[in-house]
Amino acid sequence: MTSMLHHGLLLAGLITLAACQSTPTALDAVETAVANPHRSADFVARDAARRPADTLRFFDVQPDMTVVEIWPGGGWYSEILAPLLRDSGRYYAAHFSADSDVPYFRRSLATYREKLAANPSLYDQVIVTELAPPASTVIAPAGSADRVLTFRNVHNWAKAGQAEAAFAAFYQALKPGGLLGVVEHRAPAGRSFEEQIASGYMTEAYVIALAEQAGFQLVERSELNANPRDTATHPAGVWTLPPSLRLGDTDRAHYLAIGESDRMTLKFRRPE
Repeated sequence: MTSMLHHGLLLAGLITLAACQSTPTALDAVETAVANPHRSADFVARDAARRPADTLRFFDVQPDMTVVEIWPGGGWYSEILAPLLRDSGRYYAAHFSADSDVPYFRRSLATYREKLAANPSLYDQVIVTELAPPASTVIAPAGSADRVLTFRNVHNWAKAGQAEAAFAAFYQALKPGGLLGVVEHRAPAGRSFEEQIASGYMTEAYVIALAEQAGFQLVERSELNANPRDTATHPAGVWTLPPSLRLGDTDRAHYLAIGESDRMTLKFRRPE
């Protein structure tokens, strides 16, 4: 009887093991959001350069978190973050001001709102706030966010003299222990501030100093958005490269071969 029982348990175990091995490994929540077929084809085409799944995992974004994305533009990351956070988390899109003196900012915000309204099954839970430092800096309720994320924006704030106010807003929105994730075009160490502004590439030292001045602690750096082909020395700055290709057909093949900019990826923590 004991032998038969042992044989039966062994057989059941083998059947269970075989069933488990035949079941495909499920994608994690971030990968599922990145793979969602609703994403725009033009946006998906840039995944190899922007590496969204790896980047969000590096920033430890989870579907039950409160996440603020800064200046989402046309919604490249919104197409991933909104569905990722829709059911269990909260997504704040801190966009431009509707009252901005910059026509591009007003048009961009209007287009973004149209995008959200056109697909309520994905975007009905998106909370649109604004960041227009120093006048408007409440991007989410104070101390409510688990993550604040910004992608390729620091050079804009630096040029406008708004960088310190922007980073202070990030700090205010985050919970103690919350993380700030920064991706930015990377200048070679030692480049002057004036050259950084003109080129659109910022040094890691400048960005880290900004964050630390606001009270953040650097947690980790990653090279996952690095591009060693990019020298960061181009006639029209970072906008020489794709996707902007500001020089048009001039040396277009050369710049396409370089690809998108070399980027720093930095993770900071608001202290407990």
